[in-house]
Amino acid sequence: MSVRVTLAVLIALSLAAPVNAQIPLFIPIPRKAKPPPDGPRPPPPDLPPAEAAVWPFPPPDPRSWWEEKRLKPTEASDPLGGRRIRRGERLVEPDNGVQPSTYRLWGLMPLQWQLVRGDEMILEVWTRPTGSTRQTVTRIIVRGADAFVQARAGMACCEAVIGRRIGFDEQLPPGSAERFRALARLPAWRSPRDVRVSEAGAADAVCVEGTGYDVTLVTPGRSTTLHRACDPAEVGEIGEVLEAVLGAALGHDPRFDVIFPRGVSFASARRAHEALLAEGGRLRPNPDARQGPPGAEPAPSAEVDAGVPASEAAPETPRS
Repeated sequence: MSVRVTLAVLIALSLAAPVNAQIPLFIPIPRKAKPPPDGPRPPPPDLPPAEAAVWPFPPPDPRSWWEEKRLKPTEASDPLGGRRIRRGERLVEPDNGVQPSTYRLWGLMPLQWQLVRGDEMILEVWTRPTGSTRQTVTRIIVRGADAFVQARAGMACCEAVIGRRIGFDEQLPPGSAERFRALARLPAWRSPRDVRVSEAGAADAVCVEGTGYDVTLVTPGRSTTLHRACDPAEVGEIGEVLEAVLGAALGHDPRFDVIFPRGVSFASARRAHEALLAEGGRLRPNPDARQGPPGAEPAPSAEVDAGVPASEAAPETPRS
């Protein structure tokens, strides 16, 4: 029965009954529903912080942190993982100044623990600007016909952690492996580890502001590191390597890309290096380069004739 019919029946009954026995007329008025509160109720003040963080859901069982299965890392996170040292095989000892504990802070497998075999190789680039704490680590791993990129970025200063660290591990498109193998044959790898710009008829140039780069090439049984400071002529010698490695890391995470707002072109630096050689200058070994720890065996390097640029020296026969 509709509301109108009900209301009409009640009025008729009230009028038909005697005055002293009239039925009181009560018409129910529906109340408006209270609006829902804004968000869930706040947690009780005496709730432990761990439970307050997940309120109003029940806290997880602490044992599940250790007993539940963890996600298996992807192949790109460690393409050379799961290997054991064979008889007569040895690990490389990179001269890039990065300790295994530092690699683990960045979420990377230490370079000292990587076993490289056959035609495999690793290319690694560290960028360290002098005017910012934003550093990046980019690693290319070539394994057979496959190539992988591992990149990290973060704020490395004044704390026991890498602040705001981000990273990704991805497999590169087919055909990328041969491009990086070609970079391993560049003459720049026969240059001294640390250099200083020496121009004809001028004092050596010392750069104190800009971005420094440490590039490491790892092949079976051998590791070579080149440190190039912020001088364009220095950086230009390894410009092709920087463009390839850093360029492979762009486009995977916008938070990484924002560190390189102008892209990763080193064309001007390469022109500066070419102009230095054309004008009779060269990159000579830096006499102020850091020394290794006591008893450390110096890394193998090519002998460079006086007056001949290191990049034009005769190729050195690789050691097995």
